[in-house]
Amino acid sequence: MWRLVTILFLLLNGVCEGGITSSYVRKAAPSIEIPKKKFPPPPGYNAPEQVHITQGDYTGKSMIVSWVTPLEEQPKYVTYWEADEENDNKRNRARSITTTYRYYNYSSDYIHHATIKRLKYNTKYMYVLGKGNCTRKFWFTTPPEVGPDVPYTFGLIGDLGQTQASNQTLEHYLASGKGQTVLFLGDFSYADAHPFHDNEKWDTFGRFIEKSNAYEPWIYCAGNHELDLAPEIGEQVLFKPYKHRYHVPYRASQSTSPLWYSIKRASAHIIVLSSYSAFSIYTPQYRWLKEELPKVNRSETPWLIVLMHSPMYNSNNYHYKEGETMRVVFEPWFVKYKVDLVFAGHVHSYERSERVSNIQYNITEGISSPIKDPSAPVYITIGDGGNIEGIADSFIEHQPSYSAFREASFGHALLEIKNRTHAFYTWHRNQDSMAVSGDTIWFYNRYWFPKEESSSST
Repeated sequence: MWRLVTILFLLLNGVCEGGITSSYVRKAAPSIEIPKKKFPPPPGYNAPEQVHITQGDYTGKSMIVSWVTPLEEQPKYVTYWEADEENDNKRNRARSITTTYRYYNYSSDYIHHATIKRLKYNTKYMYVLGKGNCTRKFWFTTPPEVGPDVPYTFGLIGDLGQTQASNQTLEHYLASGKGQTVLFLGDFSYADAHPFHDNEKWDTFGRFIEKSNAYEPWIYCAGNHELDLAPEIGEQVLFKPYKHRYHVPYRASQSTSPLWYSIKRASAHIIVLSSYSAFSIYTPQYRWLKEELPKVNRSETPWLIVLMHSPMYNSNNYHYKEGETMRVVFEPWFVKYKVDLVFAGHVHSYERSERVSNIQYNITEGISSPIKDPSAPVYITIGDGGNIEGIADSFIEHQPSYSAFREASFGHALLEIKNRTHAFYTWHRNQDSMAVSGDTIWFYNRYWFPKEESSSST
């Protein structure tokens, strides 16, 4: 009798043996942080550094170019032109707004943000920062015009930091040569892991990711390590360094905060949420998302993707159910509007869920367990960038039925949208060549082709 009761309990609570727990487990020791001296500023007087770009409007015809000058506020502009037009009279300039901030005993250099507008779709642009012998030249390619069958490839990285493992992750991603835009799931520099929230780590992180983020846009999502709340040293303004350094086009989607916003890119509508801002009923984030979701036109952008930092579904003892409150508030909307994929970080390992929902809760009957739901998203936790805190290698012993695949190692992922119905997804652990995928699956669009996917990992 007791055995029957135990089995029934496990089934009702969604903890029956479900998917696959990979046998590969990375060594759990903390990652070794790369010393600051390994990220020197570029040579030359007042040379621009920490160059990074992100989408500058709602549809992809603008680009925000950000950089830092250490000694002088000038020059306050970026020069740009189409890559196949080398004639000087075809060059244009976009002026920057400049900001600085102070955090405890740290004073920032001059942080510039310039928005290049009215760009052509699917076009390569060159851009130059600085002047004289200290000019630095970069390039980027704008996305194709928004449309339902536009192929596009997103890279996915979370909880990166600046360790030897972080460098493996970024180099591994760059070696693929496939990614066109990175969806970054929060936790940038880990400055707050150091005494007095050492803001020089923000500078070294900016230099570290420049090899990617100066050439392809990253879509930013703030994590808990961006909070930088330290009342013991007089720092009580949330997200201060992050907001000064990383600008996003939040006003383009009628958001009132850079911590939550949305963009359209190729065939995807991407919604960024803030796990560490108020989100219950009547709050600005709640009201914004309630208004934003009905605006999604699946005939224009069939793929609906949500980014957040704290996962709603997670079977790791690390940060277990920290995203539960947001799940209760927003999951019914995700199901109603047939969100395809929800990506999160925070937990320093990898996990992919089944298509499940837990929206049938009945306070009288006590029904509260995830069930398969063809209208629900797949939840993917990819907080495995390689940060200083190390790997999260403590999965719940009995893999829940909602968990399809999980592995305690570092890596990145690629989402290759093919058309309005199909997208090919691969997750790559750092220890393998790019030809090897630790987890592979074809995703079917919830709006246009709501067929059940094979949940097994290849």
